[in-house]
Amino acid sequence: MRIGLIAPPWVPVPPTTYGGTELIVDLLARGLAAGGHEVVLWTTGDATCPVDRRWVHVRPPRPMSEAVPEAFHVLSAYEAMDDVDLVHDHTTLGPLLARQRPGLPVVATSHGPFTEQTRKLYAAAAGRVHLVAVSHAQALSAQPDVEVDAVIPHGLDVDAFPVGAGDGGYALFLGRMTPEKGVHVAIDAARRAGVPILVAAKCREDAEQAYFDEAVRPRLGPDAEYLGEVGGAEKLALLGGARVLVNPIRWPEPFGLVMAEALACGTPVVAGPHGAAPEIVAEGRTGFLCEGVEALAEAIHAAAGLDRSACRRDAEERLSVGRMVAEHEALYAALLAEGTLDLGAARAS
Repeated sequence: MRIGLIAPPWVPVPPTTYGGTELIVDLLARGLAAGGHEVVLWTTGDATCPVDRRWVHVRPPRPMSEAVPEAFHVLSAYEAMDDVDLVHDHTTLGPLLARQRPGLPVVATSHGPFTEQTRKLYAAAAGRVHLVAVSHAQALSAQPDVEVDAVIPHGLDVDAFPVGAGDGGYALFLGRMTPEKGVHVAIDAARRAGVPILVAAKCREDAEQAYFDEAVRPRLGPDAEYLGEVGGAEKLALLGGARVLVNPIRWPEPFGLVMAEALACGTPVVAGPHGAAPEIVAEGRTGFLCEGVEALAEAIHAAAGLDRSACRRDAEERLSVGRMVAEHEALYAALLAEGTLDLGAARAS
C-alpha cells in the first residue's frame, strides 16, 4: 500500500519534547514503512521522520491551534496526495476538508475528546471519513451523534523505554501545565504523602503560564521542583527513576500516552479514574485510580510497592507499536479491498 499520513502542523514529527500525537504519527509511519508499505508524510519542514516528507510550513506556525494555518496545511496536503492509495488524517480540520478528494479513502483519528463541537464536526464528515478512536471511553463519548468505525489504542516502541529501578526517591508529574491535568493536585498529594515530586510540563501558551503562576508556582519548594519541558533521554531517565507517576487527570482524556510510557519504564501509575485511564492502568497491579488529595497520597505510598516488572510486561503485551501498526494495516486493507468497512467487526476489535 501507498499510504499518506497527515500530521498536525504544530509540532515536528517526531517531537523533540512535548507532542503525543506527533509521536504516534512517527511510530505509525516507521512501522508501516518497516512492514513494506510506501509512506508519504505531510508534516512541517523541520520534521525528521525517515519517510517521504512533504510540507508547506517550514516550521510549526505560532500561536498553536489557529484555524487558518491548519486549514492551509490540510488543504495543501490533500492537493498533494494524488499518488497515494489511502490517506490517514490526524488533524482536527481534516475530516471536513477531505471532501475535496472524492473517491480517495480517508481514515481520520480523533486525538482529542468528543465535545459538542467536535461531535458536530465529525457528524458533518460522516459517510466521507472512516473514524478511529484511540480508546473505548473516547468512542463511547462520541455517541449518539458520531459513528466510530474502529478503536485502535496507541502503542509504543516499548524497547526504546529502558526499565528503571525507581530509585530516584521522587514522584513524577509529566504532561501539560493545565488545570485538567491536575498539576497542583499532584503536588498537594505528593506533599501529603511525604514524597518529593518533580514536575516536567509543557508551559508555552498564555493559559498554561497563567495557571502555572496562579496555582503551581506558589506550591513549589524544596520538595516540589518544576523542571520545565523535557524530552528524549532526560524524559526516559525521569520516568525510570520515579517511584510513581502521578497523573491526577480531571477530564475525559482520550488516551493518556504518558501513563503508557511510565508503564513501559516499569513505573506504576496513580491517576484520576477518567477517560481511558481504566483501560491503561490495571487497578492494584500496575497502579491505582482515585481522586482527592488524601486518596492520591495513600495510592502514592501503595504504588511504590507494586511489581515494576509487571508494569513493563503489561506495556509489552497490550501497548506495543507492533500491535498498533498491525491493527491499522488491517483497517487500511479492509477499506481498499471492500471500499467500505464491516463496521460491526471494526467496532468489536
